[in-house]
Amino acid sequence: MTALLVIAKEPRPGRVKTRLTPPFTPGQAAELAEAALADTLHAVAATPASRRVLVLDGTPGPWLPPGFDVVPQCAGGLDERLADAFARCDGPALLIGMDTPQVTPELLTVDFADCDAHFGPAEDGGFWALGLARPDPDLLRGVPMSTPVTGALQRDRLLTAGLRVRDLPSLRDVDTAADAHAVAALAPHGRFAARLARCTAVAGPDAWPVTGAGSPPATEPGPGPHLPPASRPDSPPDPRRDSPPDSPQGSPQGSSPDPRQDSPPDSPPGSSPDPRQDSPPDSPQGSSPDPRQDSPPDSPQGSPQGSSPDPRQDSPPDSPQGSSPDPRQDSPPDSPQDSPQGSSPTPR
Repeated sequence: MTALLVIAKEPRPGRVKTRLTPPFTPGQAAELAEAALADTLHAVAATPASRRVLVLDGTPGPWLPPGFDVVPQCAGGLDERLADAFARCDGPALLIGMDTPQVTPELLTVDFADCDAHFGPAEDGGFWALGLARPDPDLLRGVPMSTPVTGALQRDRLLTAGLRVRDLPSLRDVDTAADAHAVAALAPHGRFAARLARCTAVAGPDAWPVTGAGSPPATEPGPGPHLPPASRPDSPPDPRRDSPPDSPQGSPQGSSPDPRQDSPPDSPPGSSPDPRQDSPPDSPQGSSPDPRQDSPPDSPQGSPQGSSPDPRQDSPPDSPQGSSPDPRQDSPPDSPQDSPQGSSPTPR
């Protein structure tokens, strides 16, 4: 008959299941570790065995069922501690950890009649069980532990030694909150599942996995479409929300009336009122009022009725508007206009 070994740590806050924090507190993580260990030990207690041994780092507590021998773990890395546990056995032995509370007596009942080793791979790349018909500590020493390839390396070590290896079902370790919920769903009536439900109720929605069975309905809206800052609910009200889509959104509601309400869309916002509302589109906007509004298109733009005569009546179209009167009214277009604006008339 086979000896069953459980290697474990005393479930104390801050020393076990640290990857469960957050979302759980160190105390809650220790409670979950204790529940997982208790479920594991009770499964071992219900499995036929020549001997049941708890290889413990720490002190036993009320979670330990009767029928176990408790031996301390040796110093060193995990490979050394596993090797030392097998070194204490003088016959077939199967060793498991405390991270698989879903384990059952059926999984732990192994037979070495047609094999030399049983190997139970873990989903995270490690292994949850290792059985040796003739325990040899050298089969474990030097194998890198706690890596994504630990399981593969350990299995290769067994094969390299010429052992016939039988694989056990792959199981999921409890390392993270998502692992905890997935494992609890596989053993919903165990101590671990009950403790997880209580801890989750205290920890709140953050303790639920992002995806997976058993997740509660979302209590807050998830991340929706990314809105610009002016459209987000927590932004201050935007006074431009009622402005027409094509109008420039620059003047807040409630400000002084805009004299440009009837101005064409191309007029720049913020300029002074343009008295030339009916001027043709080519006239520059924003210049001084042009008294020549009513002049016919083809006739020279003379002085409006009742106004003072404009000395620039016969000046060519290229003369700039708004400049000082040019006494050179009759000068031909090609004559150079070198005298500065506003100077005395040049005798010609």
